[in-house]
Amino acid sequence: MYLEINDLKKSYGEGSSHAQVLRGINCRVERGQICVILGPSGSGKSTLLNCVGGLERADGGSIRVDGAELVGMKPEALSEYRREKLGFVFQFYNLVANLTVRENIQVCQYLSKNPLPMDDLIRAVGLWEHQKKYPSQISGGQQQRCAIARALVKNPGMLLCDEPTGALDSASSRDILTLLERVNREYGTTILLVTHNNAICKMAHRVITVRDGRIARETENAAPVSASEIEDL
Repeated sequence: MYLEINDLKKSYGEGSSHAQVLRGINCRVERGQICVILGPSGSGKSTLLNCVGGLERADGGSIRVDGAELVGMKPEALSEYRREKLGFVFQFYNLVANLTVRENIQVCQYLSKNPLPMDDLIRAVGLWEHQKKYPSQISGGQQQRCAIARALVKNPGMLLCDEPTGALDSASSRDILTLLERVNREYGTTILLVTHNNAICKMAHRVITVRDGRIARETENAAPVSASEIEDL
């Protein structure tokens, strides 16, 4: 099992402002799966993703990724885990405005000991003709493609995507999901994708539904639908 989470808890604040966000999460994801984490705003799904990504410290429980235990991991080891094992894709692209498309991707290429070939990756995400442009000169969908390429260039074992289509129109959303599907198929990358959109679940191998900080339901999809065929995006 690539990702194993047991009795994961996370809260914020103290006293009257204390809020329990994760209330004992238990779930598993196999290597190479696309796993959708589904739930409404405030359900705890992004907090769960951030704990897996080492961006948030859990209060208790266990997170094991590829055999390594994250909870209690020292800061230096946690930084290395994020650098070597993970790629992050967010709803808002977080590109550097004064760097070109190619330069934005190179920022993460330099962090990896075993990066993917830059030219091949830029072609794969459909940005070859735009690689010398700045973020302000390309569309939102193209900016998200650049963000995905930036995450992928490190050749991570797992890609963490927090509402990656949330700021995009239907056509661009389908393009991005098709790209993620291709990444999963060609590179074998395990993908955790947080969303509130039920339609996206159709392309996943596994769906984990989070409600009020708990796992409400887990389902396996034996025959995922191609992202290009998903409607109601």
